[in-house]
Amino acid sequence: MTPLYDLVPSPLGELLLIGDGEAVTGLYMSPHERFAQEIENEWRREPAALREAAEQLGAYFAGELRQFSLPLAPRGTAFQRTVWSALTTIPHGRTATYGEIARSIGQPNASRAVGMANNRNPISILVPCHRVIGANGALVGYGGGIPRKESLLSLERGTGLNG
Repeated sequence: MTPLYDLVPSPLGELLLIGDGEAVTGLYMSPHERFAQEIENEWRREPAALREAAEQLGAYFAGELRQFSLPLAPRGTAFQRTVWSALTTIPHGRTATYGEIARSIGQPNASRAVGMANNRNPISILVPCHRVIGANGALVGYGGGIPRKESLLSLERGTGLNG
């Protein structure tokens, strides 16, 4: 099936939403250079197919939505999908360490593997990889950049998007 996409404005910059007609399969922050060729030649822009996701993201950024209720279908290994599922259990406005996630999935020695899976999360924000922090509480690694991670955490803590 041809991937469907839409470009959605947000306070953090344009977001690239990708879906398969039934579920969200990707959410990426700008810039989208890595997908330029696919967008140009292979994918179909279909805002209607991703309207619910776009609306929920809008409500989230407005501070009106704390938990997403969208079908998600991230593509990855079984371990990655297990980690991504665990990320969705981190409450809005809270954080968890890589070690805590590893323990929550029954693999207490897998902190580094959890970090690698977190890094490969294809559905940012909806699968809240921004809520994962280092063991010492530091805001470490985020594909969208540490400033965006700080902004998302500030938004969720009710201190505004820019912290």
